[in-house]
Amino acid sequence: MELKWVVAVFHPWKPSELHTLPLLLLIILPLCSFNLSQCFDLDPEDKASLLLFRSSVKDPGQSLETWVGSNCTSWTGISCENRTGRVVSVNLANMNLSGKVHPGLCELSFLEYLKLSQNNFNGTIPTCFGSLGSLKTLDLSHNSFSGVLPDDIMRLRQLTELVLNANRELGGVLPWWIGNFSSNLEKLDLSSNSFHGEIPESVFYLKSLKHLDLGDNHLSGNIHEYYQSLEFLNLASNRLSGTLPCFSASTQSLTVMILANNSLVGGIPTCIASLEALTHLNLSFNHLSYGLSPRLVFTEKLLVLDLSFNDLSGPLPSKIAEATEKSGLVLLDLSHNHFSGKIPLRITELKSLQALFLSHNLLTGAIPARIGKLTYLQVIDLSHNSLSGSIPLDIVGCFQLLALMLNNNNISGELQPELDALDSLKILDVSHNKISGEIPLTLAGLKSLEIVDLSSNNLSGALNDAITKWSNLKYLSLAQNKFSGNISSWLFTFGAIQMIDLSGNKFSGVIPDVSFNISFHNNSGNSDRAPKEPFIAMRNAEIKISVMVIDSSELSFNYKVSSTVGIDLSDNLLRGEIPDVLFEVEGLEYLNLSYNFLDGELPSLEKMWNLRVLDLSHNSLSGQIPANISTLKDLVFLNLSYNSFSGSVPDNQGYQRFPGAFAGNPDLCVESSGDGCYRASPTVVPGRTFEEVEGPILVWVFCVSAFVSFYFGVVALFCSARARSYILQTKF
Repeated sequence: MELKWVVAVFHPWKPSELHTLPLLLLIILPLCSFNLSQCFDLDPEDKASLLLFRSSVKDPGQSLETWVGSNCTSWTGISCENRTGRVVSVNLANMNLSGKVHPGLCELSFLEYLKLSQNNFNGTIPTCFGSLGSLKTLDLSHNSFSGVLPDDIMRLRQLTELVLNANRELGGVLPWWIGNFSSNLEKLDLSSNSFHGEIPESVFYLKSLKHLDLGDNHLSGNIHEYYQSLEFLNLASNRLSGTLPCFSASTQSLTVMILANNSLVGGIPTCIASLEALTHLNLSFNHLSYGLSPRLVFTEKLLVLDLSFNDLSGPLPSKIAEATEKSGLVLLDLSHNHFSGKIPLRITELKSLQALFLSHNLLTGAIPARIGKLTYLQVIDLSHNSLSGSIPLDIVGCFQLLALMLNNNNISGELQPELDALDSLKILDVSHNKISGEIPLTLAGLKSLEIVDLSSNNLSGALNDAITKWSNLKYLSLAQNKFSGNISSWLFTFGAIQMIDLSGNKFSGVIPDVSFNISFHNNSGNSDRAPKEPFIAMRNAEIKISVMVIDSSELSFNYKVSSTVGIDLSDNLLRGEIPDVLFEVEGLEYLNLSYNFLDGELPSLEKMWNLRVLDLSHNSLSGQIPANISTLKDLVFLNLSYNSFSGSVPDNQGYQRFPGAFAGNPDLCVESSGDGCYRASPTVVPGRTFEEVEGPILVWVFCVSAFVSFYFGVVALFCSARARSYILQTKF
């Protein structure tokens, strides 16, 4: 589409030429603001109608304060016919207006364009809109209109655009006339409303229709073939069923087709690839099944292909789209299916690819080394498969990479020092693999990292200075590895850190007595989280990556991490007292120091207002239980078991909501309502036992004791005359 702007050009005024200018022109120019064609008055009747409309509108931004006088050009959002002064356009979009639409607006009998979108108008759509016989565009989107679509709209025979999307209370059954009231209708957008029932058959045959958006409603029935040359089709987030048609009438026109989040079944017909103009195809969140035919190859015009969250199976297609050096797929999402076999090498020929999602499948084999040829890649997600081998060194060729997610595979080898070339990387998740070795010092170059998850691998060594350079860290998990040495004090001072998980390692020494970073303190709680969420899952991060293709060459990357604000140092070899400063961190929601060798008394917890999980079990803590724990209203899990606490726990402090929280403290008296006091004596210790911690030592002790017992037994027998005589007689 080409836009042409007409710009008036004025030459500088020279005083010496004053005598050449007509006196009349000198008078008119100031009055008309140097624009003769727009110097005209509003029609008096239209002016009165607009003022009636304004009288019922709440206008906190005073956008309509310019509606004074009679000069049409000075009225915000109003355009008039330059000869008659009749209002032909009202555009009040995004002005923070609210209230009900006054029927006076319907008196603008020459109105062709009415746009009230992105405000907060409410009530029902005025039936009098049907009297605006000249109307070509009606846009009431992104408001709070309710009720049903009035039948009077069918009188608008000249309408080319009907846009009513994002009025959540607007719904009912789609009226039967919606597809045949105007033979000029090109755009119909009723998305993000509450319409239900089936799509009227008249919509399928409306020849003028080019843009149809009925997404995000409650529409049902089978998906249907359309018999016009559509350019845009969105039926996503409804309850449509059936199998995919070919959309043959739109072979050369359809550019965007979004049918996601329905109940479509069957396979993907190869005729879909014959849609020559298609740039966006989204069939995600359906029940599509079977394999992808080798003949399903899209043109190089396709930018987005999303088939995620279906039941597709079989091998990944060796070729799914044509590609050139400058055009082709930008986003490919085949995740959450049942694809098996190896990642085909021809995927690395999609030179324009910026986002590759193949996670949650059954893929095997190694990551193709040639993936480094995809120099535009920003997101690689191959997680939750059965991929093996090592991380290919050629991956550093993806120098624009922002997210690398390879977690939950069988990847082995070491983290290569050359990975520091990915200096734009924000998310690195290689957890739940078989990666060994140490964190290379060169990875200090990954200064953009925000999410790092190396948990559940075979990594070892001490925390080195590479991590200190990851100054933007929000989430760090090194859990379930073989790291050792002391915990460095700088670990808790990152500017944006929200979660640190070092559990299940061999860290020793004491917990650093440092001033914990302000990011822990500033947490205001997460109201979206369920109040009874299992405490074990609270330390895990949920990463939601969103990418949006802006045009044929640009992708917008964004992510949201949902994680508890917390610290997990459990299952290590830490000793000494817990520093008091740790219990002054107001924003912490999760604190787990269990299964260590910590001692000393438990300080006051009254400042930890957001605390939801506290696990200090299986240590050597002593002293009395602080009474103010019961004042932590958000606490859903408490475990102080198997320590050396003493004293009494009053019944009136509400500890009954934490059953078993004090078990294994023999000197602790727990009051019970009406039953006096009972001792929290040791029972069978759940979780890690002494044998699990000191297994090799215990076996060695057993062998030595058995040998010594046998040796002394034999000596004792031969030292006895009767025993010696009996043995010798039996033998000979």
